[in-house]
Amino acid sequence: MNKKRRRSVARIVHIALKVEELNKTSEFYEKVFGFVPTDTTKVRDHTSRHLTDGAIDLALIKYDSEDSAEARAAGDGPCIHHFAIEVDDLDKYVAQIRKFNCEIISDPGVIPVKFRAPGGTVAEIVPKQRYKKAVSDLRSAGKSSGDKRFKR
Repeated sequence: MNKKRRRSVARIVHIALKVEELNKTSEFYEKVFGFVPTDTTKVRDHTSRHLTDGAIDLALIKYDSEDSAEARAAGDGPCIHHFAIEVDDLDKYVAQIRKFNCEIISDPGVIPVKFRAPGGTVAEIVPKQRYKKAVSDLRSAGKSSGDKRFKR
């Protein structure tokens, strides 16, 4: 019997939106779609608010200035800034990304590793479980509160 070797498939676990108004945008996704906030932090040149639907991390990013290289990476004004792909070996995937002559946008040693993919879009690779903790915590909280969105 010939067994085919199954290749592990990387998956999208995060989408980041560059926004003009962090609180108003967050309130919209929370009240209209039921997203739950998981974290708000100040990172380098922006404030990042993370929300989840129980399966994916949605980050709302408000930059201090449109002049930073990271703010300009996906274009001017509000937009889908980037998405993240979860991988099992960052170094292996960075090597593959470089084989395609993709520009690495992140500073050396910074995780996640942001890059410009062929076609011009910005993506990043992240280690497994980077966004899993918040979802599992919400599932536990959902079980105790009766919130069915995060139960399996």
